[in-house]
Amino acid sequence: QVLLVESGGGLVQPGGSLRLSCAATGRTISTIAVAWFRQAPGKEREFVAAVGWSAALTTYTDSVKGRFTISRDNPNNTVYLDMSSLKPEDTAIYYCAVGSWANVRTTPRDWGRGTQVTVSS
Repeated sequence: QVLLVESGGGLVQPGGSLRLSCAATGRTISTIAVAWFRQAPGKEREFVAAVGWSAALTTYTDSVKGRFTISRDNPNNTVYLDMSSLKPEDTAIYYCAVGSWANVRTTPRDWGRGTQVTVSS
C-alpha cells in the first residue's frame, strides 16, 4: 500500500499558476505510474495527467494540454502537477493515484485524500 498526500492547492486568479505535490510513503514510486485526477461538485471524476515509471512517458487530457505539466522527483518520492493559465473550469478537488502505466488512467490502486484548487477572481 502506498500512502499519498496531496498539497499545494488553494485560491488562484484566472490566468495564474499553481504547483500541486503528491508525496508518497510506504514504498518508492520510482517504478510505478502516478496520475492526477480531479472532481468538481456535481461532476464525475476526470483524469487529468499521468507519468509512467519512465519520466518520458506522460499523457494529458485534452483540456489541459499545453497548460499543465506532470513531473516526478524520485529522490523525494514526489510527483508534481504544474498548472498554468488556469481557468475557472479547472476548479476541483485534485487527487493523485498510483498504479501500472497500463491501468493508472482507469483503475488506480491507491488514492490520496485530495487538495482543493479554486480558480476565481
